[in-house]
Amino acid sequence: MNEAIKEASVCTYEVPVGAIIVHEGNIIGRGHNLIETTNDPTSHAEIIAIRQASSYLNSWRLIDCTIYVTLEPCPMCAGAIINSRIKRLVIGALDEKRGCCGSVEDLVRHPRFNHRLDLTIGVLEEESSKLLKDFFKQLREDKEGSK
Repeated sequence: MNEAIKEASVCTYEVPVGAIIVHEGNIIGRGHNLIETTNDPTSHAEIIAIRQASSYLNSWRLIDCTIYVTLEPCPMCAGAIINSRIKRLVIGALDEKRGCCGSVEDLVRHPRFNHRLDLTIGVLEEESSKLLKDFFKQLREDKEGSK
């Protein structure tokens, strides 16, 4: 999770979310949000990390992989995690507004999907939450300063 937090810390004008994918003890995918930078709503940390890992393994199936994410995945990312057959998901902080791994919905353990994964929540939660709180605090301060 420390590596995912490092990824999130790279974000400049983006919501600081980081993700890494580990296979056989090696990081094979990294990502941080690039939505604003690329003007692409699919440029979430998880999607970028999944693309890198798929390229590394030369397969869309990320069997026996673990993804570490600083913030609970949204519906799009939860779906991509399911579709890529990732074995385990480790989450830092929950997202009570858009999270789809237990907060708003629970897509990754939905009984009607053919793939469910192991889920661990709250790993380095304080550190993950602090990145987000600091980012939004700075955003509010910048907004107030521009008035």
